[in-house]
Amino acid sequence: MSKIRNAAFAAVGAAALWSGPAEAEQLIYGFQAEQLEYRQSDGEDAFVWDFDAMIGTDKLKLVWRSEGERVQGSSELEALENQLRLQFPVSTFFDAVVGVQASTPDGLPDRYNAVLGLKGLAPQWFEIDADLYLSEHSFLRLEGEYEALLTNRLILVPNLEFTVPLQDDLAYDQAAGSATIEAGLRLSYDLIDRAVSPYIGINYEESFGGSADLLRASGEDNGVLSVVFGSRLMF
Repeated sequence: MSKIRNAAFAAVGAAALWSGPAEAEQLIYGFQAEQLEYRQSDGEDAFVWDFDAMIGTDKLKLVWRSEGERVQGSSELEALENQLRLQFPVSTFFDAVVGVQASTPDGLPDRYNAVLGLKGLAPQWFEIDADLYLSEHSFLRLEGEYEALLTNRLILVPNLEFTVPLQDDLAYDQAAGSATIEAGLRLSYDLIDRAVSPYIGINYEESFGGSADLLRASGEDNGVLSVVFGSRLMF
């Protein structure tokens, strides 16, 4: 495990050196919460977050990404993932990503991965994240999102996420070659420009193949549909 962590930090350092000095570039920073919401379902209600905090320049950015889920009535985090990522442009619309990821939910063993990926805008302005997480429990994650402007302030946001384990991780109910899909549809209103945008919507998550079998064996719910209430934030 230590070799994997060292390799990941070495990759981050190499990317920083490759990018060259950025002292002359204007420093930019920001915070963006794509999801900050309460989910209601037939099973367990939960509070969920997904945000990025960024500092850097147009040529090199340091990004802290955090995702988590806390079940209502519990002090434990059912899901918790933090990443430190360096992001630098490789084309007009896409940035390369290199970094490290830590998954540390309560009640499960910690997982650490090196991260390699691409982030940017595909044709028709679809926002795309494609990341490969490398360790003894490697997996691939693809995320897509689109903002459909119904009016200047009312926005419909569909999103889709695929997670494909490349190796078995039985503690996390993940089987190699299977897939977990999370799809959502949220209707937001720009209350204060784009800074505060409350929304309502639905979210659906289901695992297939070997991962679905592992969930059934452990007594966990699969195919969970939730109604969500929350707000997008951007500063």
